[in-house]
Amino acid sequence: MSDSTDINARAHQLDLGGEFVIPPGDPISHFGAGFAKILCSNVFIAGLEPTFVAEHNGYFTAPYEDRFHIKDIQVDVESQSVHVALDNGVTRTARICGSQGAVAIPLEADDVAFTPSVVESTLPPAGTQRWPMGDAVEPYDGPLDRTAVANAVGLAFDEGSMTSAVVVTHRGALIAERYGEGIEPTTPLESWSMGKSLTATLLGLLVHEGEYALNDPAPIPEWQSSGDDRASIRIADILQMSSGLRFRAMMDPDYDPRAGYPDHLYVYTGGINAYQYAATRSQQWPAGLVGRYRNGDPLLANYLVRLAVEARGENYHAFPQHALFDQIGIRNAVLETDPFGNFLLNGYEFISARDWARLANLYLQDGVVAGKRLLPEGWSEFVSTPAPGWVADGRPIYGGFFWLNRGPATTRMPIPEDAYFMAGAGGQKTIIVPSHDLVVVRIGHFSGAAKAEISLRHMLKALMESVPERSAT
Repeated sequence: MSDSTDINARAHQLDLGGEFVIPPGDPISHFGAGFAKILCSNVFIAGLEPTFVAEHNGYFTAPYEDRFHIKDIQVDVESQSVHVALDNGVTRTARICGSQGAVAIPLEADDVAFTPSVVESTLPPAGTQRWPMGDAVEPYDGPLDRTAVANAVGLAFDEGSMTSAVVVTHRGALIAERYGEGIEPTTPLESWSMGKSLTATLLGLLVHEGEYALNDPAPIPEWQSSGDDRASIRIADILQMSSGLRFRAMMDPDYDPRAGYPDHLYVYTGGINAYQYAATRSQQWPAGLVGRYRNGDPLLANYLVRLAVEARGENYHAFPQHALFDQIGIRNAVLETDPFGNFLLNGYEFISARDWARLANLYLQDGVVAGKRLLPEGWSEFVSTPAPGWVADGRPIYGGFFWLNRGPATTRMPIPEDAYFMAGAGGQKTIIVPSHDLVVVRIGHFSGAAKAEISLRHMLKALMESVPERSAT
């Protein structure tokens, strides 16, 4: 069963009743908040020119076709803020808030509702350590034809693809990389929903440390009153995008844009406590039975991270850097928050292509780095196994906050079926191919997304001709 009609019919049969509540506020103002945040991030974190960003980036929360609503843009370098005046008379503002990146200031507010902080890596300078813990990359002397690999990488930069970075590793070694104009190996880049896979990793750290277990009911505080059926939602259900909570998203098979502003975007642009919003959605289906790609579940997973970290008396905003990034060589990642200081790792993070490759190689090594286990044994297998709720709809394309190279041949990438990947709006990809000990990262500007899908396929096809399958011995 994979036809959308069949999928919707099955969902209707399982529906527990109730109605969607359309998020409040003016969609034009939400658009302005999204655009101000994207502009602020790309200018002050990625170092891009404002006019370039306005033309090429952030179409997800601020669609290009809606930019006629913008009447004026002011970029304030001194305060690291951006002000966007809209045709509805509203001006939306975003500013850099310490290490928490750019945050859109809520309407009727003068500032964010948390105290921004500066989080620093404990690692020595990157130039003093060899790859992957540092950026001292030794010349590749492995068995692959470097010229063939470099030629393959070049295909990702076809005209119109707007690719900004490609990194390829084989057996953990960095064998090829290329960057667009103005982009350096350490430049943090707009990565969107690849952050969902980072979320799986942070939660995996806590599972390994014994704070949670996959089959445990998720201890979301809002669900703990007597008789609340949501209390039975497991952590695994959340990671597999199968919590069953009512949350409108554009990838729903029955999505109708005429029905009002979607929750999927509102958690980015509404200026709200996004964790509380996700936790207060009602149950649409029994947990674990229906798979849907919705931002509510990764927000709940990040909520669980915050609950566990703060219950231990630790610094929530420093946790990703010290517990994960410092362990695998990541120094410059910027994880952004809502106005209440909650990480929005459903899609608001700026991370370099090299750093995404470092994270992917942690999964190739099943969560072990330098002999130290960070993730539970078998965690890579869990995130790369088709989720039951998705399989039931005939769509075995999603695991645990990772996409899978499964499903119809027409939609699969030209790489082996064992591949799984992080994906973000605008054509962002971090691809793990265990059978070939291969990691491929491609990041680009949003305006090139359509052509980038084609150029990425060309690159992957060429790489498969150059990278042999892992020897059985």
